[in-house]
Amino acid sequence: MNNRSVVPAALILFATACTLRPPVDSQVVAPRKILDFAVLYSENCAGCHGQDGKGGLAVALGDPVYLAIADAAAIRATTTRGVPGTAMPAFAKSSGGSLTDAQIDAIIAGIRTWEKPGFLGGSKPPTYMAQAAGDARRGANVYDAYCSSCHGAGGRGGAHASSIVDGSYLALVSDQGLRTTVIVGRPELGAPDWRGDAPGTPMSSENISDVVAWLSAQRPQSPPQVAGGVR
Repeated sequence: MNNRSVVPAALILFATACTLRPPVDSQVVAPRKILDFAVLYSENCAGCHGQDGKGGLAVALGDPVYLAIADAAAIRATTTRGVPGTAMPAFAKSSGGSLTDAQIDAIIAGIRTWEKPGFLGGSKPPTYMAQAAGDARRGANVYDAYCSSCHGAGGRGGAHASSIVDGSYLALVSDQGLRTTVIVGRPELGAPDWRGDAPGTPMSSENISDVVAWLSAQRPQSPPQVAGGVR
């Protein structure tokens, strides 16, 4: 090979390297810099709460009833710190998660855009958080009146819905989670909100506190054992 053939080859390699170099505006964004709500929600929330907040394993964050009772501070607190003992992890870096405060803010702001002011009309929903401890004995009667037609006697499942006293379920949901579900319902699963369990007789905040206390009393004191021992 002579010198005249070496020079063009070197020029070809140089030109190829320049062509393969990604443009400046296509550089990978550091994870902590991502503030796009759609990206953050899809990667951190959709797996449990469903795409577009429509519900999945957990309550629909885009449900207008949920957004009418849970303000930004409540959603931020849960997103930041998670709910110990349940499937809801802490997402903020300050709590051991992977998201910055700015990313948490972006998620909350995005969720609030799903709110529908005036959706409830003149209906006043029960408070998001209980104002006083419920009574489990009264809760048994509340359950019979409002819930048993779907979830069956004693909450063990019926013709229209599954058991809600199953130990595995109750071990993974907090009392606040139970309260939220009773108020909001799971419309994507056919479960009505607090107004529809007994048509014409909406549940009161006290009713909900009592039935949550009754459900909480069914919660196993220790995690259920895996058949056959630890694996």
